[in-house]
Parts: sequence; C-alpha cells; structure tokens
Amino acid sequence: MSEPLMSEPLIDDNIRAWIGQSDPPQRIEVTRRDIQKYASATGQQLSKYINGDEAPPMFLFGAFNPIVALDALGPDGLRPDSLLPELPLNRVMAGGSTHTFYRSLHPGDVVDVQRTLTDIYEKQGKSGRLIFINYAIDVTMENGEPVMREMQTRIVR
Repeated sequence: MSEPLMSEPLIDDNIRAWIGQSDPPQRIEVTRRDIQKYASATGQQLSKYINGDEAPPMFLFGAFNPIVALDALGPDGLRPDSLLPELPLNRVMAGGSTHTFYRSLHPGDVVDVQRTLTDIYEKQGKSGRLIFINYAIDVTMENGEPVMREMQTRIVR
C-alpha cells in the first residue's frame, strides 16, 4: 500500500472513533506458583519474590496477553490486536511505556485489567509520516483499588 500524499490526513473520523474504546475487562488470580515461576524466569534475587510472597513490579507485564498459536501471529510476530483500527500504514513498533505502581501484589490477590485506547495522532518523522496510538492499561483490585497504570505508545509507519 502506498503512503497517502502529505495533503491527505492519515487519520479520519472512522479511526478517531476508536478513541475511548476498551477491551473487555479481564480478571486473574495471583498465585504463589506464578510469582515463583516469574521470579525464577527473570532472575529475581529478593527472597520475597523467590518464595512467592510478593510479586515483583513487572510481574503484570504481559500477564493478561492471550496465549495464541504460532500460526495466529502476524508476519511481524505480533498477535492480533482487538484495539488497533485499520490504518493506512501498517508497520507497528513499540513507542515506549511508563508505569505507575500503587501497591504490591500477593498470592490470592484477584485483579482486573482494562485497556483503553486513549489517543491517535499523526506526526511527520525523519523517514516519513507516523501514526501514534496511546493506550492506558489499568489494573485494579476487585474492589477497585488501583494496583498499576501503564501508559503505552505504539508507533505505526
């Protein structure tokens, strides 16, 4: 697909309509075994993590991603994304993320996650036009108490 001319906007009203849309909420229970496996896989040194008494801060990173078969991945190795509108550009790249942690997690905690598309905008880059997509990923306890907020940016070129 060729890139639209500079005078043509990349983002139209149909794409802008995605702003504010969210994935269905997901719920997981934090288990001691999951904490221990994560601690082992990431080389944690603190006994509270190794023993599974508390989850390391990045424990939630990817915890809510669905497990998909290899043949369901796209040519770029990414899983299909329910919150990515059809765009005139198609190479998706990570644009960074920031995390705000409110409380630690322990075995038996039950958390909910909700991902919301918060903004879509375009910019001119050195190598051409880019589309930026921002997401907020909110993790809360069952009672609504905040656990973590991740602000994530994807860049499409």
